Amino acid sequence: MLTISSVGRRFPDGTVALRDASLRLESGDFIALLGPSGCGKSTLLRLISGLDRPDAGRLDWDGGRAPAAGEIGFVFQDATLLPWATAEDNVFLPLRLRGVSRQNAATDVRSALARVGLAGFEQSRPRQLSGGMRMRVSIARALVTRPRLLLMDEPFAALDEFTRHRLQQDLIALWQSIGCTIVFVTHSIYEAAFLARRVVLMTPRPGRIACEIASTLVPGPETRLEPGYAALVADITHAMGQALEHA
Repeated sequence: MLTISSVGRRFPDGTVALRDASLRLESGDFIALLGPSGCGKSTLLRLISGLDRPDAGRLDWDGGRAPAAGEIGFVFQDATLLPWATAEDNVFLPLRLRGVSRQNAATDVRSALARVGLAGFEQSRPRQLSGGMRMRVSIARALVTRPRLLLMDEPFAALDEFTRHRLQQDLIALWQSIGCTIVFVTHSIYEAAFLARRVVLMTPRPGRIACEIASTLVPGPETRLEPGYAALVADITHAMGQALEHA
């Protein structure tokens, strides 16, 4: 789907966020970008999304064209919902901005909310929803355009562990049902081990790709209790130590 070749990003204040970072995304991937705070994970996500541009290197999309409108969905760390709007109106927003009428969007909006378990909450406003439910609305908003690529920037970081575990399991089910590619930024080794098929480790700033670790786990309610999960967490922890040591 996408080849990222030796990209770099320097901010106006002189901070070098990324240097010589390379990565390949395949269709249907679930990749976790894992690394310490400030290592450039979110910056790399913004480059992939087109919200920012690299100062060096290049991003080559399959077929030689940039993604069309709606082909990339983005879920931020904060739910970023319009506080005065209903869940339905928040999910409708990206379609409205593309000129789709409310009538023509109604089925897709309700379907997106149902996919994230919010059928019946269409008319609820953010203040009436829990933190986990607000994040579900944000995910529904990203899914309503039926993206090929879903980018998620630490979306569960501020949630309690009970809610976080439930949303992780629900996200796996969504990924399996819709078949899109997901790039998920996290600083949690445990979250990366549970979710991703490929865990991509980044070095401290300036961020580079240190290594990749493949997973063969099948995520489920009991996965965190399996020896394979503990072994994967240990492998990632060791690799992260190596990356920090040689940064």
